[in-house]
Amino acid sequence: MRQLPTPPPLIRPATAALVAGLLLLIVASFCSLNMQWAALFGSDAIRSSAEFMAGFAPPDLSGKFLGKIAQGTLETLSMSALGTGIAFIFGLALALPASGRFGGMARSSLRLVLNVMRSIPELVWAVIMLIAAGLGPFAGTIALALHTTGVLGRLFADALENQSPEAEAALRTNGASPMSAFCYAALPQVLPQLMSYTLYRWENNIRAAAILGVVGAGGLGQLLKYHLSLFHMQQAASVIIAILLMIAAVDAMSFRLRRILT
Repeated sequence: MRQLPTPPPLIRPATAALVAGLLLLIVASFCSLNMQWAALFGSDAIRSSAEFMAGFAPPDLSGKFLGKIAQGTLETLSMSALGTGIAFIFGLALALPASGRFGGMARSSLRLVLNVMRSIPELVWAVIMLIAAGLGPFAGTIALALHTTGVLGRLFADALENQSPEAEAALRTNGASPMSAFCYAALPQVLPQLMSYTLYRWENNIRAAAILGVVGAGGLGQLLKYHLSLFHMQQAASVIIAILLMIAAVDAMSFRLRRILT
């Protein structure tokens, strides 16, 4: 009688070891941190939080202040859109050598540059740009562009590297130049994916642009920091509501556009 093959284990030993290590890290984190759960959910904390939240009501809906919010919203949207647009252009330019089209040395060097750019958060880039360019939306726009270039450049490089090379190779075989083969064969294949990545990063940059204003980079974040620092809670509530509505609208629009593209 032929012996049946032994079924593979449900969980491989390496996977089990990884899960056990993660669980041990979580337990060690809880043990090492002084988590004041009792103080967080105590009666004093709940009462103080309720009093603080009550200060936000009702939000300031005066015409003059709504005009300031509209200006800040437009500034935030402009920062995110311009930063994402700049990142798309430079990310695509850096993705070509980072995908291995100009040799292994260029691929390794450009991927290292992209990793460094995306590993530095937007807030750190904004602080650096504020020192170089001063307060205002220009520093925030450049900070978003630098970080997003690293993110999109890496995503674009992976997409170009993983695409099917047959169509581009066929054009090269028939005498097309490398640039023509890329524009007419490679780029149309990956363009919907590149645009989907760009729209998703624009969603993230909307949130980031609102946060960058806290360090003086303009937009709704700067308006929010100003009123919170002066304890103008009703005005701050209006700014927070505007940020939430803006992010929700952009998320819905971007999601719809990504569905159309893909």
